[in-house]
Amino acid sequence: MGDTAQERESLIARYEAGPARLRAALERVPAEARKWRPGPEKWSAHEVVVHCGDSETNAAARIRYLLAEKEPVIQGYDQAHWAKALDYHAAPLEPALRAVEAARANTAALLRRLPESAWAARGTHTETDGPYTAGDWLRVYAEHLEKHSRQIERNLEAWKARA
Repeated sequence: MGDTAQERESLIARYEAGPARLRAALERVPAEARKWRPGPEKWSAHEVVVHCGDSETNAAARIRYLLAEKEPVIQGYDQAHWAKALDYHAAPLEPALRAVEAARANTAALLRRLPESAWAARGTHTETDGPYTAGDWLRVYAEHLEKHSRQIERNLEAWKARA
């Protein structure tokens, strides 16, 4: 998926819809449940959103490195460590949501104006074997906020069922 212009258009549409889906998932979570964790080493809805702010900021840079640099190396990071080291529970939610929305809006505009040849851009990623392409990036990030929206929804269901 993602190798033809039509498949890419579908992925870009999912990518663009992600911030609204994430915000909608969070808005269904009562304030008293937002920092509740469903288990040890599991993230609260609050932490999920703050992670998304950091991750989407990284993602916006990653696609630009792939498109503009020769032989870029995409640096991975330990997201669980970031959540602890950067104290995601203390971070404000609204700026994280706005970071997601801004990064996605700016990057979607970039994706829509790319020539066909740009989709062959490639580099390496510290967490994968072999080449990492612009198409690989799009497949990962088209799903990223969908995945985390579902995580928030599961957290809410677990919070409701906890008693």
